[in-house]
Amino acid sequence: MWTTLNDSLSQLGESPFWHPAERSLYWLDIPGRAVLRTRGDIASPGVERWNMPTEPGCMAPARSGGLVVALRDGVYRAREWGSELQPMARVDHDVRTMRFNDGKCDPLGRFWAGTLNEAKDRANAALYCLDARGGRAPTLTQMANEATTANGLAFSPDDTTVYWADTAAHRVRAWTWAARPNRLSNPRVFRQFGDKPAGWTAESLIRYEGRPDGATVDAEGHYWVAMFEGGQLLRFAPSGEQVSALPTPVQCPTMPCFGGDDLRTLFVTTARRGRPAAELEQRPASGHVLSIRVATPGLPVRFFED
Repeated sequence: MWTTLNDSLSQLGESPFWHPAERSLYWLDIPGRAVLRTRGDIASPGVERWNMPTEPGCMAPARSGGLVVALRDGVYRAREWGSELQPMARVDHDVRTMRFNDGKCDPLGRFWAGTLNEAKDRANAALYCLDARGGRAPTLTQMANEATTANGLAFSPDDTTVYWADTAAHRVRAWTWAARPNRLSNPRVFRQFGDKPAGWTAESLIRYEGRPDGATVDAEGHYWVAMFEGGQLLRFAPSGEQVSALPTPVQCPTMPCFGGDDLRTLFVTTARRGRPAAELEQRPASGHVLSIRVATPGLPVRFFED
């Protein structure tokens, strides 16, 4: 049974991760321009909020302390909670219509983040990787492109596959990954979902799976993806075969992550901004962080190395 995290309401929750040393859950409210985290007992926590100057799209914890955060115009480093945001890398895109969105660190400590075209008029979003390991000058490299809304980033447990979704295209792609030299090859469609049917509403009888939003991978290498407007999380085997569906009490789950001491608590952020009043009345958990216990544990969060 799903549990709603107290005091976790956001307009559009995203980028959750479990910090094992702090035993805290972190997540973002993108339009609310804030980083949030739990403090104290996760069963009944307090929630701290840290306001950002622009929309934070994604973040990751840093091994040496603090966070790395992708804001609208670039990637920034905060050495501790609430500290000054130090610019690390900027992307030359039009910040009036483009911003960073989904991302996380890979197992080698590099930070990956994709962009989003808010106008949704062309597939000009891209996926970038920031490498600052060993104290080197931060280097930002474009890894993939031809997307409208970057989402669904995940890495297989054996470090041989990268998953990346384009929400607008209802598509998850996969690449063969050579992790140490950081090379992608063999691009392919991992899963193509059906388009949103004309006239669809949450109350209609028209079937709609939703479109792929944020994602994570469990210890067995299965890909979990939040299906925005589909009211569910889907779990896929590495072959691309769907193995299970987990309905949510909200229409718009946004991103899952695993946490708790045994990594068997599945957390998922959700959205309420822009949703119809009738939907919010029927699904009051919309915008909150939800959690449920699962049989297969996840993988621990990957830390940024600098």
